[in-house]
Amino acid sequence: MHRLHRLLPFLTWLPRQSGRSLRQDLLVGLSGAILALPQSIAYALIAGLPAEYGLFAAIVPVLIACLWGSSWHLICGPTAAISIVLYASVSPLAVPGSADYVTLVLLLTFIAGIFQLLLGLLRFGALVNFVSHSVVLGFTLGAAIVIALGQLPNLLGMDLPSQATALKTVQDLASHAGEVDLPSLMLGLATVLIGVGFKLWRPRWPSLLISLILVSLLAWLLPGFFGHVPRVPAFTGQLPPLSPLPLLDLELMLRLLPTAVAVGMLGLVTSLSIARSLSSRSEQLIDADQEIRAQGLSNIVGAWFSGYLSSGSFTRSGLSYDAGARSPMAGVFSALWVAVFAVAGAGLIAHLPIPAMAGSILLICWGLVDHRGIRALFRVSRSEFLVMALTAAATLLLELQTAIYAGVLASLFFYLKRTSRPRVQQSREGQADVLRVGGSIFFGAAHYLQVRLQRCQGPHVVIDARQVNFIDYSGVDMLHREARRLRRAGGSLTLQRARPQVVEELQKLEGVKLCPIRFEE
Repeated sequence: MHRLHRLLPFLTWLPRQSGRSLRQDLLVGLSGAILALPQSIAYALIAGLPAEYGLFAAIVPVLIACLWGSSWHLICGPTAAISIVLYASVSPLAVPGSADYVTLVLLLTFIAGIFQLLLGLLRFGALVNFVSHSVVLGFTLGAAIVIALGQLPNLLGMDLPSQATALKTVQDLASHAGEVDLPSLMLGLATVLIGVGFKLWRPRWPSLLISLILVSLLAWLLPGFFGHVPRVPAFTGQLPPLSPLPLLDLELMLRLLPTAVAVGMLGLVTSLSIARSLSSRSEQLIDADQEIRAQGLSNIVGAWFSGYLSSGSFTRSGLSYDAGARSPMAGVFSALWVAVFAVAGAGLIAHLPIPAMAGSILLICWGLVDHRGIRALFRVSRSEFLVMALTAAATLLLELQTAIYAGVLASLFFYLKRTSRPRVQQSREGQADVLRVGGSIFFGAAHYLQVRLQRCQGPHVVIDARQVNFIDYSGVDMLHREARRLRRAGGSLTLQRARPQVVEELQKLEGVKLCPIRFEE
């Protein structure tokens, strides 16, 4: 049974569902689907895909992630940040919206899913911790700005090619400032104002959907003024179709691999951050490795059913928790409701004006920015705030997947800088200098500690090692050399209250009898 539950984890909670909990989850799923409809379409347009692919990404991947994941409230689907990375990465290889472009996006999704699944199978759940929260904050801030700038031509009624960076988009907008279409601008601004108004007046209502419906009605009722404004391209209502992938094109897969790894890591960090945040409120235990496996499996299977890369959604997961979801069935029902709308509502979606969709995307971008988190980061840690700012700047100036790597490297730099100078308190007790070391003795900190040891006045040095959790070969070699130096000067090096694993590592180098270091309890 344990192996079966590991293979099919939904068997652990599905038999415990009651009619009452299923009815509650059915209603919560309907609310989630109403929120997902405009978001998924908007995200597909951001990714350079036809509108229906946003709906496809909110069906099969969501079903798989909910059934195989460990969180009861995490809801996955297409997201704005991942959509903009996909567009920036794949648009140089094919024309956005074309059949070749769709195939490349789905292939990238498949590769990213394999990468995620491998991490989960190898139990590398802790690996995503290397992408710090400050990197996610900075990337999300930068991506929100990039997305908003990219939608301004649609909002202003301009027919401009999409640019790879925010700077080029601003330059393009400035050079075409006289081509603003007033009716398009009116529809876009109306969408923003109505959405903000409903958000303030009725926060729990689906403000995005309401604003899109009202603005679309306005454009439909006044064809003489708004008739020329472009609409979302029509598509045939259908369930997600099978999409065979060119898996044998090794050269193409290698070309997409760096982006797949970057966007796969981003999706995992986002999903686990949301899952952990909700678990702290619901007091539910989260299995990080199982969650990673579920994310990978959802993207692998989703790619074969026309669903592009998905990850945890802040808004939909928060709605699921706040609306009182009883189990992952809320997400399953949400995906099924979206499938119903994808089949039955395709004709209505084709009436949505493109400027209105651009206005709704601007609202989404504003909601992406974690204003409270950024202010808290500035108060708590200036170095982490700097990492966030550097990541945001890299997002604006570089390709988005490169910005993720830049943020990770900045985080590791500050971490190594901080750990390479462990806290050392020095005092004089009798004939010995006592150093209380608060941190691990590894290759990054070995030189700093060696300098502190050589600055001691007397020949006898005692290291209080009770807070030393780890020592590597560089640390062992340095302490042995310092112990021999002090012995030649007629002194000694003594470790007090060292942990057994630290003592064992120090005695491995030359054996217990020849170890030049003394040990005391």
